[in-house]
Amino acid sequence: MHAVDVIRAKRDGAALSEAQIRWFIDSYTKGDVADEQASALLMAIVWRGMTAGELATWTEAMVTSGRQLDLSSIERPTVDKHSTGGVGDKVSLILAPLVAACGLADPMLSGRGLGHTGGTLDKLEAITGMQVDLDLDDAVRIVRDVGCVICSTGPDLAPADRKLYALRDVTGTVESIPLIASSIMSKKIAEGTEALVLDVKVGSGAFLPNLDQARELAETLVGIGEAEGLKTSALLTAMDTPLGRTTGNGLEVTESVDALKGNGPDDLMEVTFELAREMLSLTGTGGDPVQAIENGAALECWHAMVEAQGGDSRAPIPEAPERRTLAAERSGFVTHLDARAVGEAAWRLGAGRRRKEHDVSASAGVVCLAKPGDEVEDGQPVLELHTEDHGFFEHALEALAGAIEIGAEPPEPRPMVLERIRS
Repeated sequence: MHAVDVIRAKRDGAALSEAQIRWFIDSYTKGDVADEQASALLMAIVWRGMTAGELATWTEAMVTSGRQLDLSSIERPTVDKHSTGGVGDKVSLILAPLVAACGLADPMLSGRGLGHTGGTLDKLEAITGMQVDLDLDDAVRIVRDVGCVICSTGPDLAPADRKLYALRDVTGTVESIPLIASSIMSKKIAEGTEALVLDVKVGSGAFLPNLDQARELAETLVGIGEAEGLKTSALLTAMDTPLGRTTGNGLEVTESVDALKGNGPDDLMEVTFELAREMLSLTGTGGDPVQAIENGAALECWHAMVEAQGGDSRAPIPEAPERRTLAAERSGFVTHLDARAVGEAAWRLGAGRRRKEHDVSASAGVVCLAKPGDEVEDGQPVLELHTEDHGFFEHALEALAGAIEIGAEPPEPRPMVLERIRS
């Protein structure tokens, strides 16, 4: 086969054959197909899309491009969760030990943040000694012993996706539902779990702010999972307002531990409990996530996981030396707090990275002192900005211009879980 023939076929609107897809993914992973040729095919897919059959083969070829986890030594039902990313989305930190406390095993392979959405691994590295780049055999051992692990995918799982993802990021080919879905699912299928629950965020702070697009992505993800024999479901959850009260790596760890102690904000716990119940339902497992918080079992699993990954779960989390507040400009009720603006501000304060190789601050971020529905007085602090560099405040405040809306009446309550999608 020749790469140019595959590119031309997709460019002209043809459905690629199984042989063409498998050859292209394998050849690109090995370096026999050049980046510019892969870029051309990706752009053709952006424009032409993929059939369900193409997408299933494309995803499977990425799965088999590398190693797949062997979870046969784990006696518990295995399940994982994936979020499409949002502002203040620290659910994974709470959810993995929570479902482990309910009798499930969760090998949660996660990523780092880029742009206005935070990364789970960056948050965990705010913990003293915490190791997230684990050998996959060690990761499986920790899941077997503790019930959960949160670590990086490493270079061995779905290496084709690793190469293609980096290429998409620099060629304007990120915004394609087939490419997004196959990227997510290739890594999750390679984990080898029995079931998967997807948290597809919708709103200003989400990757896909439009409900119809988010629903299409969720349905595509579930379809791929089912085609691969993986029990899969998806929840569409609201992301117009930051989730919980904090955005930023160390701040979110502290809030997550508070949540495991039973002191989590209502919106954060609503999403977390619904995802936990969905994971239990998919695996046919009993267990009460609320009780696992109340009796301390989830917190015990958190401490065990952190210690197993080399971290000191009781060490203090770094705190920012520089802080500034943003106050309400009138009295009334907070009616809107724009998630994307808060995420952008946290990024500018040092919580995010401009390039993948950049370091992030463990202490930078934003604390929401008031959220939609809360009553405030003129001049009352609504947001508290944390940073290590006083010079970052100016640009962060620019990002927050117009982010806070205050009205005479509180907004109508909105459920966090908007829809549930199963095959």
